[in-house]
Amino acid sequence: MRIIAGEYKGRRLESPADQTIRPTADKVKEALFSILHPVIYGARVCDLFAGTGNLGLEALSRGAARCWFGDQSMSSIRLIRANVEKCGAQEQAEVIRGDYRKVLSRLPEPVDIFFLDPPYGKGLLEKAASMIKELALLSEDGILVCEHRRDEVLPETLAGFQKYKERAYGKVVLSFYI
Repeated sequence: MRIIAGEYKGRRLESPADQTIRPTADKVKEALFSILHPVIYGARVCDLFAGTGNLGLEALSRGAARCWFGDQSMSSIRLIRANVEKCGAQEQAEVIRGDYRKVLSRLPEPVDIFFLDPPYGKGLLEKAASMIKELALLSEDGILVCEHRRDEVLPETLAGFQKYKERAYGKVVLSFYI
């Protein structure tokens, strides 16, 4: 797992020792950031179920202004902190330990891009999107990026957000909401 482009290009990130964390594959990440290219520079980003911090660090590398990383697993928090340090991104990063509710309640301002890649099959995408809507945490022109399994079809409207794009990459699908 590595940073694909930008300031931290080529940096190898620390990876999980086992399969409990499922980092976004480089192929999917590259496609995702090609789609987000026009809006990433200067963006405020939240990598909500961050795992390794892979997506948030790629966003920072490509010019995002700030990223909040959230995860409830202590092993993930250690990985995220190590990867933030490896990239020298401490000034633009804040790592918050806790479930999605705690992380969302601690965000100090609206976010331009949310990366939502929770553990599959637990209904967490819907719950997180609902809380984002309820707390008005998505900026006016903001985007929710939801990563999910191909066999999990997300609705056209998710917690009041409208799906505007969907792309499949093997067993993984990215659904974009505004």
